[in-house]
Amino acid sequence: MRKISLAALVVFALAAVMPAAQTPEALQPTVKAFVTIDAPVFALTHVRVIDGTGRPALENQTIVVSSGKIQAVGDAASTTVPAGARVLDLPGHTVIPGLVGMHDHIFYPAGPGHYNTLEFSAPRLYLGCGVTTIRTAASLEPYTELNLKRAINAGRVPGPRMHVTSPFLEGAGAFTLQMHELTGPDDARGMVRYWAGQGVDDFKVYMNITRAELAAAIEEAHRLGLKITGHLGSIGFREAAAMGIDDLEHGLMVDSEFVPGKQPDVCPPAREGRVTLLKLDVSGPEVRETIRELVARKVAVTSTLPVFEISVPGRPPLQQRVLDAMSEEARLSYLTTRARIGERPDSPMASLLEKEMEFERAFVAAGGLLLAGPDPTGYGGVVPGFGDQREVELLVEAGFTPVEAIKIATMNGAQYLGELDRIGTVASGKLADLVVIKGNPAENIADIENVVTVFKDGVGYDPAKLVEAARGLVGIR
Repeated sequence: MRKISLAALVVFALAAVMPAAQTPEALQPTVKAFVTIDAPVFALTHVRVIDGTGRPALENQTIVVSSGKIQAVGDAASTTVPAGARVLDLPGHTVIPGLVGMHDHIFYPAGPGHYNTLEFSAPRLYLGCGVTTIRTAASLEPYTELNLKRAINAGRVPGPRMHVTSPFLEGAGAFTLQMHELTGPDDARGMVRYWAGQGVDDFKVYMNITRAELAAAIEEAHRLGLKITGHLGSIGFREAAAMGIDDLEHGLMVDSEFVPGKQPDVCPPAREGRVTLLKLDVSGPEVRETIRELVARKVAVTSTLPVFEISVPGRPPLQQRVLDAMSEEARLSYLTTRARIGERPDSPMASLLEKEMEFERAFVAAGGLLLAGPDPTGYGGVVPGFGDQREVELLVEAGFTPVEAIKIATMNGAQYLGELDRIGTVASGKLADLVVIKGNPAENIADIENVVTVFKDGVGYDPAKLVEAARGLVGIR
């Protein structure tokens, strides 16, 4: 392999993370077909603003956008709209920051132990549902994702700005042949170096990685100025935190450290983890000590409530828009499995979902950085974009206020990605990544589904056209 200097890798990584803002002129016809607003200067007037900081919604606001950036946000009575600006008068509408999806795969289940990459439908659905930035949270086709990111940045494909995560760094025992199995610490270091050189933005470790491999991967990623997250099983949360991991996916639901007789470097069977969690007191000293250590070491946690909800009998509510997005085969598979789950009234999943929600509330109350993403895997019930909206709704069910849930799904993700100076909140000087919603999600979080226009870099997209373009394709491409 050609040698790449550390300095070159860091420059490459920074360039990949921070693409230049798009202009309407740079968009190709394949993207312009979805654009409804491309005025160089425009104003959204008489709107409610939920700014993403967790502060209460502000009524009767005006947002002025020029050259893709927010120039002013303020009371409609006192905020000046520039002469010649296009004005969109939007009483009864709410503007929130573009969602920052932190566990937003480009792949989707296509049968036991296999996934198809949705390079066409996923980016359209994410953007159409108000997700303007994603972290892919591990890749099965990394070159596809890297090329997709470049195509979006070049204005050739509609979609969110992408932070591409590495292929899974997995140990022996991977459940799919699509994953490489590490052979030891040197292999882990080499994999991190190689994919950093190819332009990935961060890394993800998986369930069977050993402690030695994890330590090597963390050391190499940090040496290159990049972060590393993990869906762990072989290693408990506190142990991973002590090694320096930056983020932990899925929360308490996958933390194996409390399983009796847990062996080092061995991922316990899923059933043992569920039995342990059912007996675990989230408010007890063991879990609170884990939370304390995660917060003290500044380890983030990514909430992925939708992928757990689909295993609860009768949940989530069936939506025609979600079913319409699926291919016929994917829809049949999903509905068949959902019906089988519904026949298990003694399922523990409702209780486990409640415990996960309790853990996430306690983590945030202790000062932890909670991120949000749907994880469109499982058995196919979580669809890109729609799943991001459902994640926000479930955070509210978990006990967060709507504005707190929106903060978790916007500002917190931008903070973790190191992009808070550009995105994540509605504020003067930031990129105009904005979602116009009919209704008031501060009072009724389900209104977050009523997306009217999605602005990315100040360019307004038609969500209905984007969603329609993906109809019947989830599960295929």
